[in-house]
Amino acid sequence: MTGLVWVALDGVGHPLDAPPGSAWEQDLPTLRPLVEAGLALETTLGVAGLPQSGTGQACWLTGQDAVALMGEHFGPQPGPTLQRLLSAFSLPAQLKAAGGRAALLNFYAPAYFGEQRGGRNRMGCFPFSFHAAGLPLNPPDLPLVRASLGLDYAAPWAPFTSVQEQRQLGQEVAQAAHGWDVLVMDLWFSDLLGHQGSPEPRPEVQQAASAYLRRVDALLTGLLDGGAQVILSSDHGNMEDLTVKSHTLARVPFAGAGVNLGHPANVVEGGRQLATLLGLN
Repeated sequence: MTGLVWVALDGVGHPLDAPPGSAWEQDLPTLRPLVEAGLALETTLGVAGLPQSGTGQACWLTGQDAVALMGEHFGPQPGPTLQRLLSAFSLPAQLKAAGGRAALLNFYAPAYFGEQRGGRNRMGCFPFSFHAAGLPLNPPDLPLVRASLGLDYAAPWAPFTSVQEQRQLGQEVAQAAHGWDVLVMDLWFSDLLGHQGSPEPRPEVQQAASAYLRRVDALLTGLLDGGAQVILSSDHGNMEDLTVKSHTLARVPFAGAGVNLGHPANVVEGGRQLATLLGLN
């Protein structure tokens, strides 16, 4: 399969496992039906503790049980063990070795690259995997996507672009996907908002979480309007329950348009199905 667009949410549990009053409870005319028609995947993999981004995303990117490899849930950034796994088995590495084409569409500011100097890895699993595969960050001649989808990165997370602009961006990405095996968006902003949770959630946090899902909805609408084949995933729960500050044990969405999702039960099997869709299994 070519022309796949992977929308990788971070820290968004499935609405079936969200408490009453969550950000899912609003009009999301594209996102909600897509998620409800898809699957809810387990994230703990039989290991105690709260799922984390490092191991969860490594499961998606490699189709291997990164939690078993580490012996625990680990994150947010991959350490040496996960770096070795991602360098050898991530989808970008495998696609490049097979002569395929993959790109990460996230926009990274110059300051981000300055933060990478020194001995300790500060990249998340997605940028690390593409960088380790020799693929550029901020790839030229492709539409770049800010993880916040046009919300400010600091409280109160006010918009600096419109919802309609996210729909247009989705259409641009759909057009750009022709000629590529997969274009990926690492939408980590939802996890940032999820970590603002509290027993009595602040109204501005609730408003920002709801606004973010509306922007994901608009992005997806644009992608589907443009005829894209889409996969949507998440690595662990968090933003679906703003009454807690931590990650959650919620299942996560695995949804798609124009693709065969198969029958995975957990995020490792979801990663394997992604590889199958890309002809790597």
